[in-house]
Amino acid sequence: MRPETGRPFYSGAALKVLRLSSKSHWDVPVDVGGRRPVHVLACHPTPPAFDGPERRNVLRNHDEIRFWVDYVSPDAGHLYDDEGRRGGLATGAAFVVAGDLNADPAAGDGHPKAITQLLEHPGVRDVEPTSRGGLGQAAVDAGAAVPSGNLRADYVLPSAELPVGRSGVFWPAPDDPLFRLTGDRPFPSSDHRLVWVDVGRP
Repeated sequence: MRPETGRPFYSGAALKVLRLSSKSHWDVPVDVGGRRPVHVLACHPTPPAFDGPERRNVLRNHDEIRFWVDYVSPDAGHLYDDEGRRGGLATGAAFVVAGDLNADPAAGDGHPKAITQLLEHPGVRDVEPTSRGGLGQAAVDAGAAVPSGNLRADYVLPSAELPVGRSGVFWPAPDDPLFRLTGDRPFPSSDHRLVWVDVGRP
């Protein structure tokens, strides 16, 4: 809605063709040699920052993440694909949601419920990976007048019934020789960190 008028930001014609995915939502079934495949559910929602008063990016980021919440829920008949097939993932299917979701459950510019609704879904397991570098940066941020923006944005979220092992975030501490790969501002590679989780077969 336009804040100055209370009317929709998009015209009716635009809404008829406006896609939910700012980039894409992928359901890739992977044969892992088990009794059934593991569906990799990947996406990269729009960042909620750099928004205007109408909050289009915040709301779109929320809705792109909400899609997975609906997709892995039993009652998803309101969803349909380009071929008109309705429904989400089959009940009992194993999955892993993975991607840069551009949403932190406790901070940042995103809608407060955007990632929380996925993390708290009963069919999703959040193993909350950590790293020495991230813990160190959090301690620095706690004492800083201006925090660095140390946010959780990248996720690997297995379905609740999948066995999981170790997990982590590739974020070396400054005393680690591999720190050169992630570094500090200006980052030599990316301001994001690789998240990993060992997932067993269903």
